[in-house]
Amino acid sequence: MQSYAIIGTGAVGGYYGGCLQRAGFPVHFLLRSDYNLVREKGLTIKSVYGDFTLSCVNAYNDPQKMPQCDVIVVALKSTQNHILAQLLTPLIRENTIILLLQNGLDFEREVAEIFPQAFVMGGLCFICANKIEPGYIRHIDYQAISLAEYARNYQSCGITGRMEAIAADFTKANIEIVLKEDLLQSRWEKLVWNIPYNSLSVILDATTQEMMGDRYSRQLVEEIMQEVAIGAKSCDREINQGFIAKMLSHTEKMKPYLTSMKLDYNFKRPLEIEGILGNALKMAREKKIDLPKISLLYQQLHFLDARNRA
Repeated sequence: MQSYAIIGTGAVGGYYGGCLQRAGFPVHFLLRSDYNLVREKGLTIKSVYGDFTLSCVNAYNDPQKMPQCDVIVVALKSTQNHILAQLLTPLIRENTIILLLQNGLDFEREVAEIFPQAFVMGGLCFICANKIEPGYIRHIDYQAISLAEYARNYQSCGITGRMEAIAADFTKANIEIVLKEDLLQSRWEKLVWNIPYNSLSVILDATTQEMMGDRYSRQLVEEIMQEVAIGAKSCDREINQGFIAKMLSHTEKMKPYLTSMKLDYNFKRPLEIEGILGNALKMAREKKIDLPKISLLYQQLHFLDARNRA
């Protein structure tokens, strides 16, 4: 069986890592503030698909003490990526797979440059989950992952055997997983949801349900989605209108949800502005394409983030 290291045991890392351990896979969790509690009492997940508790967890507060694993799952906020080299170096061996379960764009390129001996993948998580207290995760809705492998400069590299092996593990853990041939396409598709809802949840102080329930904010969400599609096109990736309609429909049916960026804002944590908006703007500008609505969101969020954490 493949072994897994979970770097960042928050809502996302804790949920997926917990499912993998419940299915029998060897899983090792890196924690910070939750370390003592999880080591002593385990990890509890209250899920729409069934609650469970892992009473015994391989918990660590230092990556130097963790074993080298076949797959390293990075579920940290992208605002922590400046310490990835420090965290991952003790865990890397030849042909290790690094799977980034992060919101945003262009992180795989950075990680591949730091660890050329590893294979790098991106996982796009469509999940509603929050960590509501130490060692306790509430899974509200959805849990599918779109998985794609990184190739130099985001060339499409198809579906690899490494992807299929990870998909088999996640399927055994009852996690829905979809294999994708083009990582950059998948990243832009995820931004169709992440850019409008994460940004507006902070700027408008609103849940997804509130945004979709008002005709003006719903129209704004759709216009921002259309602009994301323009950004994708600048990178030779196509997002069709059917996909945008699907994202709107899914969100209308979603239970009321505070986005990850809104929760970070409420707890006065740094916002993932660069990863979710800044890198997308940068890619489009390199192709001489301006995205005015996204640029406006980017500027507003920087102001609110700075004031919030002052």
